[in-house]
Amino acid sequence: MPTSPAKFFAGTQSRYLAEKIVKAYGAELGKSTIIKFSDGEFQPCFEETVRGTTVFLIQSTCPPAENLLELIFMIDAAKRASAYKVVAVIPYFGFARQDRKDKPRVSIAAKAVADMLHSVGLDRIMTMDLHADQIQGFFNFPVDHVYASTLFAKYVADLHLDNMIVAAPDMGGSKRANAYSRFLKTEMAICYKTRKKENVVERITIIGEIKDKNVIILDDMIDTAGTITMAADQMMQNGARSVRVVATHPVLSGPAYERIMDSAIEEVVVTDSIPLQKECSKIKVISCAELFADVIHKVYNFESISSKFIF
Repeated sequence: MPTSPAKFFAGTQSRYLAEKIVKAYGAELGKSTIIKFSDGEFQPCFEETVRGTTVFLIQSTCPPAENLLELIFMIDAAKRASAYKVVAVIPYFGFARQDRKDKPRVSIAAKAVADMLHSVGLDRIMTMDLHADQIQGFFNFPVDHVYASTLFAKYVADLHLDNMIVAAPDMGGSKRANAYSRFLKTEMAICYKTRKKENVVERITIIGEIKDKNVIILDDMIDTAGTITMAADQMMQNGARSVRVVATHPVLSGPAYERIMDSAIEEVVVTDSIPLQKECSKIKVISCAELFADVIHKVYNFESISSKFIF
């Protein structure tokens, strides 16, 4: 049984999702405020006692970087207010693309963020679809890494598409695509891409037979949408019947919305780990609130969460 009561608080960026999570959990959000100074500094403050409680802080660390800083300050405030445990619920873990040194003289930002969270006393983290699974090893405390496949697999299956094939947008996504193909009992294709520079794709080569197929492109995030739109257009030119995209985190920066609307993509399915900046007729949002509510309940009550891993 839990040894302390639980309280839930939301960061500014993720309050919309936190409200849905705590409602699904059967609780209420705690009261907190952000004091802002004229020079841009800010100070999170809990407006109720957290002494002796297990505090769940819900905040995705999506751009801008102030969202990460706000989470760090909230963790520090909770620990200094004598919280028993502090758990960060981070549906989207930012800086995860910087998980290794892929060229000289660069930082491993994902490790630096993990170290910062550890340094302020965080006890546990819950997150979803990390860009690279090995990031879990950057933390010196438990990581509950859940997968949006528990949401997406049923949605894709319920489409009842004939002649379906799943595709990875790059070589790094082949493991994810392979898992979906085995679960859905479909074939798999891979897009091999070369870049001129970051966020600029020069060329895409499709490996696999996609002619007359209904294609499902799977990814963990969509940033500028350059890769998926180029891949979708090329697939349609190569004879695909339709192209849909399933991606967990809708970062959608720069020209992403315009690219999606102008592309051959029929539908983009994402979660609400990050709020959409604007409405888009091609984008469908599936909430991850109940998934996180259930994981929080199980972890808080010392129960297994293995049922949340479809594959």
